[in-house]
Amino acid sequence: MPIADSDGTAIYYERHGSGPAILFVHGSGGHHAAWWQQVAALRDEFTVVTIDLRGFGKSDSSEFDGQDFPGDVLAVLDAEDLTDVMLVGQSIGSVAALRAGLTRPDRVGSVVLGHSLGGISHPELRELAAADRAEAVKLPVIDRLLTKPFQRERPDLTFLFQQMGTFNVARMQDLRNLDTDGPSLEEIQASGVQVVFLAGEKDAVLSVKTVTRAHELLPGSHLEIVEGAPHSMYWETPEPYNAAIARLRRTLTTSKEAA
Repeated sequence: MPIADSDGTAIYYERHGSGPAILFVHGSGGHHAAWWQQVAALRDEFTVVTIDLRGFGKSDSSEFDGQDFPGDVLAVLDAEDLTDVMLVGQSIGSVAALRAGLTRPDRVGSVVLGHSLGGISHPELRELAAADRAEAVKLPVIDRLLTKPFQRERPDLTFLFQQMGTFNVARMQDLRNLDTDGPSLEEIQASGVQVVFLAGEKDAVLSVKTVTRAHELLPGSHLEIVEGAPHSMYWETPEPYNAAIARLRRTLTTSKEAA
């Protein structure tokens, strides 16, 4: 359903199921329908919300700026009056998710940074991520996102994955500024929002080593590594990905109540 953001931009989102809320924030090649394997698996236990950021899917594509993405997320949370939400970002979507969570901790209880450092401003992490990117750009784009065995064994899902991006107007180059002036580790700690670093063992874009270091630097954060999973694990390895998301939603809710 479409709603208007604070600046009048039409933002499309969908809500499925009932229970503790999870809102998925897609990456540069996704939109709300990219989460089909997550919605079907999780809606019986959770409220599952999917969104099209501006410039993507069915949302307004006339004007878009990455800096506005967190506001798109918050507009949906306000429209549905959701609280204690777990925001789950995918790649660049994790940056928008973290910023939204830090802006409105009254609505967001936790943020899962999928295959991303969330734009955290820290010199060591910037250096590590840059080194990972330097290796990633040596590969064809599809090899950065999905493993070669999956491409060979599932040409149908590989083709559909590539087609997903054709519904979007925004491109990666339009999103670069979202990753600037990010939050510090101290700002994240002060917010009270729980942060999870979710990594795929075979992620060719951001290494497990880099993600593990981010977890070490952010006291109180959680680290979840999915064995055998690539950058787009939500697509290629949905079963362990969905299991991790469900486990985190249950665990983080429990730990927050205990605190």
